[in-house]
Amino acid sequence: MLNRFLSTRQAARGSVSQPDLYLLGAALALAGLGWVMVGSASLAIADGPRFLWRQGIFLLMGLAAAFVVWRIRLIFWERFGPVLLLFGLGLLLLVLMPGIGVEANGSRRWLAIGPISLQPSELVKLFMVVYFSGYLVRRSYEVRTTVRGFFFPVGVLTLVGLLLLLEPDFGAVVILFATMLGMLFLGGARLWYFVLLAAIGGVGLAALAWGSPYRMERLTSFLDPWSDPLDSGYQLTQALIAFGRGEWFGVGLGNSIQKLFYLPEAHTDFLYAVLAEELGLVGSLAVIALFTVLVYRALLIGRAAERAGRVFGAYLAYGLGIWIGLQAFINLGVNMGVLPTKGLTLPLMSAGGSSIIVTCIAVALILRVDLETRFPKTARRGIK
Repeated sequence: MLNRFLSTRQAARGSVSQPDLYLLGAALALAGLGWVMVGSASLAIADGPRFLWRQGIFLLMGLAAAFVVWRIRLIFWERFGPVLLLFGLGLLLLVLMPGIGVEANGSRRWLAIGPISLQPSELVKLFMVVYFSGYLVRRSYEVRTTVRGFFFPVGVLTLVGLLLLLEPDFGAVVILFATMLGMLFLGGARLWYFVLLAAIGGVGLAALAWGSPYRMERLTSFLDPWSDPLDSGYQLTQALIAFGRGEWFGVGLGNSIQKLFYLPEAHTDFLYAVLAEELGLVGSLAVIALFTVLVYRALLIGRAAERAGRVFGAYLAYGLGIWIGLQAFINLGVNMGVLPTKGLTLPLMSAGGSSIIVTCIAVALILRVDLETRFPKTARRGIK
């Protein structure tokens, strides 16, 4: 009803641009709920209020960045995709340099910029989607018909993946490979290429897991976390206890017991478990519904752009939708014990400046695709 009313007003006023309210509403609801839950999950920490204020500041920064990005025409991203990718590769190399990259919990994933820590892998996810979208436009015929057209971007992806593994950030590698392969599939690449790549990639990933005891332990402990509840299965068993305590309607906002030093990383990787305990099954399903709406609208926007002949925008919306949806799926699956433990944040919700700012930018890019598809005249006024 609201969309019909707005469409009537737009026609009367000469195609006034109006963002996709379903996508925007779902994203804002997730970000707002995430801010509240970060505050609740960090209450037990001595400087818990600091996390709440930091998350609020990062959220405001993300909204400001999203507004700026929404004003920039897609032609800019299409032209400078390769440059952005090279910039992202440079950041990944800087992270690995002693004295420059910041090490924490055995991983070197951050760059210190004054009081702010930047996680380059989050930016690289965005830049890779932008680059692949442009590549699929420029090399559409080669991707569909030649081995080189398919395996050249895979080679670029492998290079980025190797740099991420040196940090190490195995979760980001999984997200990147799955997202980019999904984009290549939508780009029309032949099926047998994927079969060949899946065989090579499967052997490679199995070798990585087998050759690293801690990775192997994390991959297998989720199958029976109760066999070692005080060591390898500790995080998952505590998360499952949180889900059990939540029942239908939860124990109430702020009343979680598991966040009181029982559940590690309660305000980041396992925020969803705390939410399930405090808001119950109803709150948990609401989060899943919001992510479903967000990803569904992103894919619909991509489809509309493709039909309108805006191929770059279509691939961009597809890629960003797949990325956000896949990362949310993995985080939720890890929290519920149906997937191996991975250090991946819940998009728009978990604590972390780089993650929330980059995800806000990703949502803004999807909204920009929608704007240029439905209101091309208005969209021409944007920044080139």
